[in-house]
Amino acid sequence: MLVLLMCAILAEWAQPGIIRQTPASLMARTDRTYKDAPSNFPGLFFITIFRIGTPAMALCLCFANLGNTSFILFGVICGIIIAMLIIKMLCNRLIDYTFSLTRRFGAAYEHFSNVFTLTMIVMYPLLLILLRLDNPLVTKWVTGIMMVLFLLAWFMRAVRTYLVSLKALLYLIGYFVTMELLPIVLIVYLSAQMTLIL
Repeated sequence: MLVLLMCAILAEWAQPGIIRQTPASLMARTDRTYKDAPSNFPGLFFITIFRIGTPAMALCLCFANLGNTSFILFGVICGIIIAMLIIKMLCNRLIDYTFSLTRRFGAAYEHFSNVFTLTMIVMYPLLLILLRLDNPLVTKWVTGIMMVLFLLAWFMRAVRTYLVSLKALLYLIGYFVTMELLPIVLIVYLSAQMTLIL
């Protein structure tokens, strides 16, 4: 947990605004993506570690009663999350290439990143409390609520940006179910299976 906190601090230090401006970017009517801070690799690297490690730790705590929680399990769950994010990115690139939606997909990725970052910032202090409680059932409820809030925030932000007609809403719902909801379900399912195996 200390390493994750250091990653968040280093990300903000390397790229000022990458965390601080996230709430404002979600509220803005137009696209806003850290305009006053140049994008750089160290900032993105550290915030990516934070965004992957925090949900992995939450899932480790959720399934603590199924088997032994260990650093190996944490690493495996991190690997599952990374694999899902890579698959999602490749699918997005394929959709973008097929339908030539580069400008819109760029904004969609920024919205996803902003919502993901904000959710993990809220999740981190909750994890510190959950570690002290050491109650897998409470952890499951809190993690589940955070997942629902993440999905709702992403969907509401996407609706504000892309909703122009009923047809667009149907496309958005289809994208949401296949590219956002399904990966989360798979991550949770695979994490539970890995907990039983390890």
